[in-house]
Amino acid sequence: MSKKIICLFDVDGTLTEPRQPISPNIEKFLLETVKKEFDIAVVGGSDLNKLQEQLGGKNFFEKYHYVFAENGLIAFKNSKALPSQSIQNMLGEDSLQDFINFALRYISELKLPFKRGTFVEFRTGMLNIAPVGRNCTKKEREQFNEYDNEHHIREKFIQALKKEFPDLALTYSIGGQISFDVFPIGWDKTYCLRHIQGYDEIHFFGDKTIEGGNDYEIYESDLTVGHRVTCPKDTINQLNILMTRVKENREKEQLNVSMQCI
Repeated sequence: MSKKIICLFDVDGTLTEPRQPISPNIEKFLLETVKKEFDIAVVGGSDLNKLQEQLGGKNFFEKYHYVFAENGLIAFKNSKALPSQSIQNMLGEDSLQDFINFALRYISELKLPFKRGTFVEFRTGMLNIAPVGRNCTKKEREQFNEYDNEHHIREKFIQALKKEFPDLALTYSIGGQISFDVFPIGWDKTYCLRHIQGYDEIHFFGDKTIEGGNDYEIYESDLTVGHRVTCPKDTINQLNILMTRVKENREKEQLNVSMQCI
Protein backbone atom coordinates (compact mmCIF):
# COMPACT_ATOMS: atom_id res chain seq x y z
CA MET A 1 0.00 0.00 0.00
CA SER A 2 1.37 3.43 -0.95
CA LYS A 3 2.37 5.73 1.90
CA LYS A 4 0.17 8.69 2.74
CA ILE A 5 2.40 11.77 2.50
CA ILE A 6 1.96 15.43 3.35
CA CYS A 7 4.38 18.15 2.24
CA LEU A 8 4.79 20.96 4.76
CA PHE A 9 6.41 24.17 3.55
CA ASP A 10 8.08 27.10 5.22
CA VAL A 11 7.09 30.33 3.45
CA ASP A 12 9.82 33.01 3.23
CA GLY A 13 12.78 31.74 1.23
CA THR A 14 11.05 28.43 0.50
CA LEU A 15 7.82 29.17 -1.36
CA THR A 16 8.37 32.91 -1.76
CA GLU A 17 11.12 35.47 -1.70
CA PRO A 18 11.25 37.11 1.76
CA ARG A 19 7.96 38.93 2.46
CA GLN A 20 6.97 38.75 -1.21
CA PRO A 21 3.90 37.14 -2.81
CA ILE A 22 4.21 33.62 -4.15
CA SER A 23 4.96 33.62 -7.87
CA PRO A 24 2.18 32.34 -10.17
CA ASN A 25 4.45 29.57 -11.50
CA ILE A 26 5.27 28.25 -8.02
CA GLU A 27 1.63 28.34 -6.94
CA LYS A 28 0.44 26.65 -10.12
CA PHE A 29 2.95 23.84 -9.66
CA LEU A 30 1.86 23.30 -6.05
CA LEU A 31 -1.86 23.32 -6.73
CA GLU A 32 -1.98 21.56 -10.10
CA THR A 33 0.89 19.07 -9.78
CA VAL A 34 2.00 18.46 -6.19
CA LYS A 35 -1.51 18.53 -4.74
CA LYS A 36 -2.54 15.68 -7.04
CA GLU A 37 0.05 13.46 -5.35
CA PHE A 38 0.25 14.73 -1.76
CA ASP A 39 -1.61 16.87 0.73
CA ILE A 40 0.11 20.24 1.18
CA ALA A 41 0.45 22.55 4.17
CA VAL A 42 2.29 25.74 5.11
CA VAL A 43 3.91 26.89 8.35
CA GLY A 44 5.32 30.37 8.93
CA GLY A 45 6.51 32.47 11.84
CA SER A 46 4.50 35.44 10.57
CA ASP A 47 0.97 36.24 11.65
CA LEU A 48 -2.01 35.03 9.66
CA ASN A 49 -2.53 38.28 7.76
CA LYS A 50 1.01 38.26 6.40
CA LEU A 51 0.74 34.62 5.32
CA GLN A 52 -2.53 35.38 3.59
CA GLU A 53 -0.99 38.35 1.75
CA GLN A 54 1.83 36.15 0.48
CA LEU A 55 -0.04 32.98 -0.34
CA GLY A 56 -3.36 33.69 -1.85
CA GLY A 57 -5.92 36.20 -0.73
CA LYS A 58 -9.58 35.23 -0.31
CA ASN A 59 -9.36 31.50 -1.06
CA PHE A 60 -6.14 31.05 0.91
CA PHE A 61 -7.52 28.34 3.21
CA GLU A 62 -8.93 26.31 0.34
CA LYS A 63 -5.48 25.82 -1.19
CA TYR A 64 -3.78 24.10 1.75
CA HIS A 65 -4.89 21.20 3.93
CA TYR A 66 -3.30 22.86 6.95
CA VAL A 67 -2.35 26.50 7.48
CA PHE A 68 -0.05 27.28 10.41
CA ALA A 69 0.74 30.87 11.35
CA GLU A 70 3.11 31.82 14.18
CA ASN A 71 4.72 28.36 14.07
CA GLY A 72 1.34 26.68 14.50
CA LEU A 73 0.06 28.63 17.49
CA ILE A 74 -2.60 29.82 15.04
CA ALA A 75 -3.76 26.74 13.12
CA PHE A 76 -6.38 25.80 10.55
CA LYS A 77 -7.35 22.43 9.12
CA ASN A 78 -9.61 22.40 6.07
CA SER A 79 -10.41 26.08 6.72
CA LYS A 80 -11.50 25.41 10.33
CA ALA A 81 -9.63 27.01 13.24
CA LEU A 82 -7.87 24.73 15.74
CA PRO A 83 -7.13 25.58 19.43
CA SER A 84 -4.51 28.34 19.93
CA GLN A 85 -2.08 29.48 22.63
CA SER A 86 -0.79 32.91 23.80
CA ILE A 87 2.67 34.07 24.85
CA GLN A 88 1.00 36.60 27.13
CA ASN A 89 -0.68 33.84 29.14
CA MET A 90 2.51 31.80 29.22
CA LEU A 91 4.90 34.53 30.45
CA GLY A 92 2.59 36.84 32.36
CA GLU A 93 2.24 40.58 31.78
CA ASP A 94 5.05 41.70 34.14
CA SER A 95 7.72 39.49 32.56
CA LEU A 96 6.47 40.33 29.09
CA GLN A 97 6.73 44.07 29.70
CA ASP A 98 10.19 43.78 31.28
CA PHE A 99 11.35 41.89 28.21
CA ILE A 100 9.87 44.36 25.72
CA ASN A 101 11.23 47.37 27.64
CA PHE A 102 14.75 45.92 27.62
CA ALA A 103 14.53 45.14 23.90
CA LEU A 104 13.42 48.69 23.08
CA ARG A 105 16.21 50.20 25.20
CA TYR A 106 18.75 47.97 23.45
CA ILE A 107 17.47 49.02 20.03
CA SER A 108 17.57 52.70 21.02
CA GLU A 109 21.31 52.40 21.66
CA LEU A 110 22.10 50.61 18.39
CA LYS A 111 23.78 52.65 15.68
CA LEU A 112 22.73 51.21 12.31
CA PRO A 113 22.93 52.50 8.73
CA PHE A 114 19.21 53.36 9.05
CA LYS A 115 16.17 52.64 11.22
CA ARG A 116 12.51 52.44 10.35
CA GLY A 117 9.33 51.71 12.33
CA THR A 118 7.84 48.73 14.21
CA PHE A 119 10.78 47.31 16.13
CA VAL A 120 8.83 44.91 18.36
CA GLU A 121 5.76 43.19 16.94
CA PHE A 122 3.51 41.43 19.44
CA ARG A 123 1.95 38.28 18.01
CA THR A 124 -0.24 35.63 19.58
CA GLY A 125 2.47 33.06 20.20
CA MET A 126 5.67 35.09 19.94
CA LEU A 127 7.43 38.42 19.74
CA ASN A 128 9.10 39.43 16.50
CA ILE A 129 12.02 41.79 17.03
CA ALA A 130 13.51 43.78 14.17
CA PRO A 131 16.52 45.92 15.18
CA VAL A 132 16.20 47.97 12.00
CA GLY A 133 12.37 48.09 12.07
CA ARG A 134 9.88 46.08 10.03
CA ASN A 135 8.78 49.08 7.93
CA CYS A 136 11.68 48.60 5.54
CA THR A 137 11.51 48.62 1.79
CA LYS A 138 12.60 45.49 -0.06
CA LYS A 139 15.91 47.19 -0.92
CA GLU A 140 16.47 48.25 2.70
CA ARG A 141 15.79 44.69 3.87
CA GLU A 142 18.49 43.43 1.55
CA GLN A 143 20.90 46.15 2.69
CA PHE A 144 20.35 45.34 6.37
CA ASN A 145 20.70 41.62 5.71
CA GLU A 146 24.15 42.22 4.19
CA TYR A 147 25.08 44.48 7.11
CA ASP A 148 23.87 41.89 9.62
CA ASN A 149 25.84 39.12 7.92
CA GLU A 150 28.98 41.18 8.51
CA HIS A 151 28.26 42.66 11.95
CA HIS A 152 25.98 39.97 13.49
CA ILE A 153 23.54 42.49 14.92
CA ARG A 154 20.79 39.95 15.55
CA GLU A 155 23.11 37.34 17.08
CA LYS A 156 24.55 39.89 19.53
CA PHE A 157 21.06 41.11 20.41
CA ILE A 158 19.96 37.57 21.21
CA GLN A 159 22.98 37.00 23.44
CA ALA A 160 22.17 40.20 25.36
CA LEU A 161 18.57 39.04 25.89
CA LYS A 162 19.68 35.59 27.06
CA LYS A 163 22.06 37.21 29.57
CA GLU A 164 19.40 39.62 30.86
CA PHE A 165 16.62 37.02 31.15
CA PRO A 166 18.29 33.68 31.97
CA ASP A 167 15.28 32.38 33.90
CA LEU A 168 12.71 32.88 31.13
CA ALA A 169 12.21 29.63 29.21
CA LEU A 170 12.47 31.23 25.78
CA THR A 171 13.75 30.23 22.37
CA TYR A 172 15.34 32.75 20.00
CA SER A 173 15.17 32.03 16.30
CA ILE A 174 16.61 34.05 13.42
CA GLY A 175 14.51 34.04 10.26
CA GLY A 176 14.11 36.17 7.18
CA GLN A 177 16.34 39.16 6.53
CA ILE A 178 15.76 41.68 9.32
CA SER A 179 14.29 40.11 12.46
CA PHE A 180 14.24 37.26 14.94
CA ASP A 181 11.42 35.52 16.81
CA VAL A 182 11.13 34.98 20.56
CA PHE A 183 8.77 32.34 21.95
CA PRO A 184 8.47 29.83 24.82
CA ILE A 185 10.61 26.71 24.55
CA GLY A 186 8.81 24.10 22.48
CA TRP A 187 6.85 26.72 20.53
CA ASP A 188 9.13 26.53 17.50
CA LYS A 189 7.77 25.13 14.23
CA THR A 190 7.59 21.63 15.69
CA TYR A 191 4.54 22.94 17.57
CA CYS A 192 2.48 22.58 14.40
CA LEU A 193 3.25 18.85 14.17
CA ARG A 194 0.88 18.06 17.05
CA HIS A 195 -1.98 18.99 14.71
CA ILE A 196 -0.90 16.79 11.78
CA GLN A 197 -2.24 13.27 12.06
CA GLY A 198 -2.93 10.33 9.79
CA TYR A 199 0.20 10.43 7.60
CA ASP A 200 2.98 7.93 7.09
CA GLU A 201 5.47 10.69 6.23
CA ILE A 202 5.63 14.44 6.80
CA HIS A 203 8.09 16.04 4.38
CA PHE A 204 9.23 19.47 5.55
CA PHE A 205 10.84 21.99 3.19
CA GLY A 206 12.71 24.98 4.62
CA ASP A 207 15.67 27.27 4.04
CA LYS A 208 16.70 28.33 7.58
CA THR A 209 17.65 24.82 8.71
CA ILE A 210 21.01 25.40 10.42
CA GLU A 211 21.06 25.72 14.23
CA GLY A 212 19.63 29.09 15.24
CA GLY A 213 17.47 29.31 12.13
CA ASN A 214 13.71 29.15 12.49
CA ASP A 215 13.44 25.92 10.47
CA TYR A 216 16.13 24.06 12.41
CA GLU A 217 14.02 22.20 14.99
CA ILE A 218 11.36 20.97 12.59
CA TYR A 219 13.95 20.05 9.96
CA GLU A 220 15.81 17.94 12.54
CA SER A 221 12.66 16.45 14.11
CA ASP A 222 12.25 12.68 14.11
CA LEU A 223 8.65 13.26 13.00
CA THR A 224 9.64 14.80 9.66
CA VAL A 225 11.68 14.04 6.57
CA GLY A 226 13.68 17.25 6.21
CA HIS A 227 14.51 18.95 2.91
CA ARG A 228 16.96 21.86 3.03
CA VAL A 229 16.26 24.30 0.18
CA THR A 230 17.94 27.48 -1.00
CA CYS A 231 15.09 29.27 -2.78
CA PRO A 232 11.61 28.63 -4.27
CA LYS A 233 13.13 27.23 -7.47
CA ASP A 234 15.12 24.71 -5.44
CA THR A 235 11.93 23.73 -3.61
CA ILE A 236 10.35 22.84 -6.94
CA ASN A 237 13.42 20.84 -7.96
CA GLN A 238 13.32 18.83 -4.74
CA LEU A 239 9.57 18.25 -5.06
CA ASN A 240 10.12 16.82 -8.53
CA ILE A 241 12.74 14.45 -7.13
CA LEU A 242 10.38 13.39 -4.33
CA MET A 243 7.47 12.77 -6.70
CA THR A 244 9.68 10.74 -9.04
CA ARG A 245 10.91 8.59 -6.14
CA VAL A 246 7.38 8.00 -4.82
CA LYS A 247 6.19 7.06 -8.30
CA GLU A 248 9.04 4.56 -8.71
CA ASN A 249 8.28 3.01 -5.30
CA ARG A 250 4.60 2.74 -6.20
CA GLU A 251 5.46 0.95 -9.45
CA LYS A 252 7.72 -1.48 -7.56
CA GLU A 253 4.90 -2.22 -5.12
CA GLN A 254 2.51 -2.90 -7.98
CA LEU A 255 5.05 -5.17 -9.64
CA ASN A 256 5.57 -7.13 -6.42
CA VAL A 257 1.82 -7.58 -6.01
CA SER A 258 1.56 -8.79 -9.60
CA MET A 259 4.40 -11.30 -9.08
CA GLN A 260 2.73 -12.67 -5.95
CA CYS A 261 -0.50 -13.25 -7.88
CA ILE A 262 1.24 -15.35 -10.53
